[in-house]
Amino acid sequence: MSLPISAVIAQAAAPQPAGGGMYTIMMMVGLFVLMYFMMIRPQMKRQKEHRALVAGLAKGDEVVTNGGIAGRVEEVGETFITIEIAANVKVKLQKGAVQQVLPKGSLKSV
Repeated sequence: MSLPISAVIAQAAAPQPAGGGMYTIMMMVGLFVLMYFMMIRPQMKRQKEHRALVAGLAKGDEVVTNGGIAGRVEEVGETFITIEIAANVKVKLQKGAVQQVLPKGSLKSV
């Protein structure tokens, strides 16, 4: 069995469109813009809100930590806070561990 080698060699590659490189660049830019608005921008917004929450902590605020511990802020330091989670039970945490600030009186209903 013999293959027509001359027919295979004679076939040329299809010509590339003239704007092929520009189309690829535009697709890459479009994907980056989409990723920015879908992933990066919302994450930066959440980080900004969390920084404002941590900066606004004051004595007497009722908070919930990332670990799910709820308590009342007793002392606010530069990088650490002390929260009271039960009568005479105080825990020292990093400020960044605070997940949310509860409305006043929320701990009494729990």
